[in-house]
Amino acid sequence: MPRVVPYTDAPGGATGIDKQPVTGPVRVAPAGPPGVGGSGVGGDSVCDLRFHGGADRAVYAFAREDLDDWQRELGRALGNGSFGENLTVLGMDLRHALIGERWRVGPDAVLEVTGGRIPCRTFAGWLEEKGWVRRFTLAASPGAMLRVIEPGDITACDPVTIISRPSHGVTVSRLFRAVTTERTTLPAVLVAAPWMEREQLEIAQKYTAKYAPQAAR
Repeated sequence: MPRVVPYTDAPGGATGIDKQPVTGPVRVAPAGPPGVGGSGVGGDSVCDLRFHGGADRAVYAFAREDLDDWQRELGRALGNGSFGENLTVLGMDLRHALIGERWRVGPDAVLEVTGGRIPCRTFAGWLEEKGWVRRFTLAASPGAMLRVIEPGDITACDPVTIISRPSHGVTVSRLFRAVTTERTTLPAVLVAAPWMEREQLEIAQKYTAKYAPQAAR
């Protein structure tokens, strides 16, 4: 549920980053156009439609193994949902998920990877860790943003099965590094453009048009 906090610049000063685990089924469905549609997860609040929600950021997944790594580094407990993720997945290295690969979650829902999470002021304020945006960025393990291809109900402990992968080789981590710390590699990630979420696609297109116009054509 949304709550007003002092560490966000979202309109209204509220955030829905405080995710809590649930035991019953939750509906996932397409979220609508960027800037208009909110979350693709039933009952989930998106308070800043400028940067969150919409069709290409309908669901956010983060790996339990990465949360465990951060627990050890930060010296504090991090429960499922601590990074604002809708799905905490186990046994999946999301750094190597391909942009455009599709997952079946539970019996019906199909989700498609669109990119990684770019850390923001709200995320840093929520965790209250010094230099958090830089630390999270350098780790280059940002979790996976997803669009909903086929709606369905999902429940804790449902299996997640990869049902298709494109052949371009652009992983979540590779795209994340391109848009953050390795900008010169941006032209190369545009092979994944048909599947990329809007902000990272725009960064790659603008950079390529300015610095590598031949690659943009």
